[in-house]
Amino acid sequence: MIDLRSDTVTRPTPGMLKAMTEAPLGDDVFGEDPTLNAFEERVATMFGKQAGLFVPSGTMGNQLGLFMLTQPCDEIITDESAHIFNYEAGGCAFLSGVQLRPLQGPNGILTPELIEPAIRTRNDWDPHTRVIGLENTTNRGGGACYTAENLTAIRDLALRHSLGVHLDGARIWNAMVATGIKAGFFGGIADTISVCFSKGLGAPVGSVLLGDKDLIRRARRMRKVLGGGMRQAGLLAAAAGYALDHHYAGLEHDHRRAQTLAREIAGMAAFDIRLDSVQTNIVIFDTIYEDASAVLEKLKGAGVAMVPFGPRCIRAVFHHQITDEDLEKTVEVLGMISNKT
Repeated sequence: MIDLRSDTVTRPTPGMLKAMTEAPLGDDVFGEDPTLNAFEERVATMFGKQAGLFVPSGTMGNQLGLFMLTQPCDEIITDESAHIFNYEAGGCAFLSGVQLRPLQGPNGILTPELIEPAIRTRNDWDPHTRVIGLENTTNRGGGACYTAENLTAIRDLALRHSLGVHLDGARIWNAMVATGIKAGFFGGIADTISVCFSKGLGAPVGSVLLGDKDLIRRARRMRKVLGGGMRQAGLLAAAAGYALDHHYAGLEHDHRRAQTLAREIAGMAAFDIRLDSVQTNIVIFDTIYEDASAVLEKLKGAGVAMVPFGPRCIRAVFHHQITDEDLEKTVEVLGMISNKT
């Protein structure tokens, strides 16, 4: 099966498994895992932050970051397509006692012009705007990336209004490859950043929450409250470190394959796609004559897996275990489906 459902479906490579089995280990709840401690410090240094905290998932990283930046009855401004709004089970309301203010940005990208009118006054009856929540790249936005200019303008806006900025960097590595923006730049934009290793980089588990030392100290305790305290977690950090060392450079090939697929789909009568929306490893396209579910069944029968993103919308995501041969077969299968429709 050519699995394009997500970039989370990869399997550890032999080199990654070797790195895991050879990693020095300790008990991280006691702060004694040398591999994990070194990895947290490495990632924090990359992004220009004081400290990092390894967590099991990007969702936990986001929720911990937002918990640290808010108080109950606050409000977080984000895009309506954002992961924290759509895929984190209402966690902001349950864990932090805050509400989300979803805006509609192009391809999931917010701008100062969209954000500023949504900032609340500080009347007693208002939920108080506390944080701007950004996602880079945007998942439901099709893998779109923020520009450095836009991020700088948003940060300036946040400073003027005394707001925090949280960056959901689930696919920040893809954004860095696509835009050329260095990791340290993002550290100057956001107060908290959640960076994921189990998507484009292909590690089996794990994200790192980044922030200043005091914030991460408090987040570490809250991680324990949520059941996220781990023991010999250096096994997972070793996998993430291997992925960073060996898979980061290959992200450009994922982007190339995604753009090739998008161009091929644009020439098929049964599908519709906006080519300018494909900036990284995600391809989102619409079905014209059939529901997405019908097309997905045909794809599955031919050995290709994708996921529905709406009644007539499909998403495909490229990762390092998809080859050029897999891409060619995917194009062939979609072409046959289009011709028979």
